[in-house]
Amino acid sequence: MEERLEQLLKERYGRGIDHCTKIEIFDALMQITKEELNRRPRIQGKKKLYYISAEFLIGKLLSNNLINLGLYSQAEEILKKHKMNLSEIEEMELEPSLGNGGLGRLAACFLDSIATLGLPGDGVGLNYHFGLFRQEFFNNKQKEVKNPWISEKSWLEKQPVSFRVPFKHFTLRSVLYDILVPGYENGCNRLHLFDLDTVDETMVGNDSINFQKENIQKNLTLFLYPDDSDVQGQLLRIYQQYFMVSNAAQLILKECEEKGQDLHRLYEYAVIQINDTHPSLVIPELIRLLQERGFTMEEAIHVVEKTCAYTNHTILAEALEKWQISYLEQVVPHLLPIIRELDARVKAKYTDPRVYIIDETQRVHMAHMDIHYGFSVNGVAALHTEILKKSELKPFYDIYPDKFNNKTNGITFRRWLKYCNPRLAALVEELAGKEVWKDSSLLENLLKYRKDKKVLDRLEAIKQENKKSLCRYLYETQNLSVSPDSIFDVQIKRLHEYKRQQMNALYVIHKYLEIKKGKKPKRPITVLFGGKAAPAYTIAKDIIHLILCLQQLLERDPQVSPWFRAAMVENYNVTKASRMIPAADISQQISLASKEASGTGNMKFMLNGAVTLGTEDGANVEIRDLVGDENIYIFGKKPEEVIELYDKKGYNPRSYYENDPEIRELVDFIVSEEVMALGDPVCLERLHHELVSKDWFMTLLDLKEYIKVRDQVYRDYEDRDAWNEKALVNIARAGFFSSDRTIREYNRDIWHLNEQQN
Repeated sequence: MEERLEQLLKERYGRGIDHCTKIEIFDALMQITKEELNRRPRIQGKKKLYYISAEFLIGKLLSNNLINLGLYSQAEEILKKHKMNLSEIEEMELEPSLGNGGLGRLAACFLDSIATLGLPGDGVGLNYHFGLFRQEFFNNKQKEVKNPWISEKSWLEKQPVSFRVPFKHFTLRSVLYDILVPGYENGCNRLHLFDLDTVDETMVGNDSINFQKENIQKNLTLFLYPDDSDVQGQLLRIYQQYFMVSNAAQLILKECEEKGQDLHRLYEYAVIQINDTHPSLVIPELIRLLQERGFTMEEAIHVVEKTCAYTNHTILAEALEKWQISYLEQVVPHLLPIIRELDARVKAKYTDPRVYIIDETQRVHMAHMDIHYGFSVNGVAALHTEILKKSELKPFYDIYPDKFNNKTNGITFRRWLKYCNPRLAALVEELAGKEVWKDSSLLENLLKYRKDKKVLDRLEAIKQENKKSLCRYLYETQNLSVSPDSIFDVQIKRLHEYKRQQMNALYVIHKYLEIKKGKKPKRPITVLFGGKAAPAYTIAKDIIHLILCLQQLLERDPQVSPWFRAAMVENYNVTKASRMIPAADISQQISLASKEASGTGNMKFMLNGAVTLGTEDGANVEIRDLVGDENIYIFGKKPEEVIELYDKKGYNPRSYYENDPEIRELVDFIVSEEVMALGDPVCLERLHHELVSKDWFMTLLDLKEYIKVRDQVYRDYEDRDAWNEKALVNIARAGFFSSDRTIREYNRDIWHLNEQQN
């Protein structure tokens, strides 16, 4: 590799490695890695998976690809020889802006595991030029600006594949870019990203994310989840989704036809996983394309319903997409006869309006179409699947009990331990064996050391080094100064009221007021937040505003700042997660019980030795079952209690606010003189009013218990041996949450692909 690196640098820049810049060395290493990827065999099989998703949050790829190719150590040694660090070189890489949160990161982990297991399966999505947005903080508020990441030299490889996608008033011709996805010590699959040559990046100013939404040929793939607070934004979403699935469906049929496969038996050669409801239009589109090839409606439906499977990721109504027929009429009128036929067939069989595809207000329910005309419906955590069966999708479960199954989410340990926490990875390899990267159950070997003082001390030392690394990174990148000798208490995830960052902020207020009254903690505490709010999600942006105001308040108070700090990391992404998770002592997983489908951040923290403080929600339930009550901190109302409160409208935040002086003091502090002096009264008063009058996700319901349990966590942290044992048990029990296990289950129960091992 060293010889090839020197050669390439001299060819491109006329200089050897010692005289090249970091960006030049990165470009050359990327080229060498791509050459090696292209030498790896493509994973083949009779039947192939097409994983269609609006998001693939793949993160930076250089180190991940080097690890999976078995070249990471070699690259590291070469750079060390030349007094360089691989992590510094990787800093030159722009992070692909192809996702937002857990949905997209899960899809990325899945692609890694699919290839690692030797399963033929490609991802299909869109090539967003600016992704979601880049988050900047200005006047203690989130500001959204475009996030360009596509450069002349990138992992994207343009392909000689193009399809015509028909809309009501025009037809667009797509272009295809592929990113190779190597398995760990195995061959490669692909991530297919469709785009347009006509997209005009100059439509968006440098300092905003605003653009003219009507010009579809120029804007279609500019942004992930463009603002849909107006009609034009909603229409653009439909344009995007149809463009994605039409290209996907045409690609699937093209690949099958080129292999001479009988499309009447398409389900023997292809399986389509619909990741959430964004790709749901693939069902009517595939029916349409089969009809174009001479299929009757009956034949086409028969094929499609045996080919498509659906993953549900949420019970939140906002994420279960429903499109007005009038909107579909403006974008894809040619799909409406098919959708109406699919709905008519449902209505002919069932009288329950809750299972209709088209409801009485003329909205098309995408999830309903997926359930009726797919062969599998899976939730993503044991609790989530049970809630789907017993409550949210019960009418469907009553009809199709055999379709429903659970596939608890997972994460790839190669990225979320081996890559992001090399110190801990080395200890894990030493104690559990090097095969742990292919067989995560070997982590259980760590349990032999749960009382071993030397191992526990090494674990603590690793955590301390990771904290120091994070402190340096935050200071260099954001001018944030935090102490590595403090407890690192971390909540990093998408900003949403159901995830309850606002409850964490109220605890920050509680602790601030305590210290002001003279009650200091045993040791300093640093509370770290990270996450983006959707541009049109006003209350979520108000929560960010409050957090940033509190950050400033604490920083400026000499009585408080030595003991307690809160800070929000700007532009949270995969790169920053990779830095923050290894350094965390406490993992905040405090969503309202029954609202988080699974979560994967909880798994990443657990794997890296953080102890969970959380509600009985999503995969927290399975974490607790694995580690035992003594190695996790659970608080709050149970899911069934929360569901009952919603059903009976039994929660009134105002009564908590008016009848509990402690709660009132914390909530009122949001609009106190101290905070108002640092913030925008409109934002702060709106958030205060929201908590008192609405509080849809029941912050005040769990607040007192949250404070009590969190205080207990800090006290328990002082028994260092006991705490380190908790950390070790969490790492040892994390093996279940490998995405390799998840994918094996998908394949066993849903896809039925043949594994190909190198």
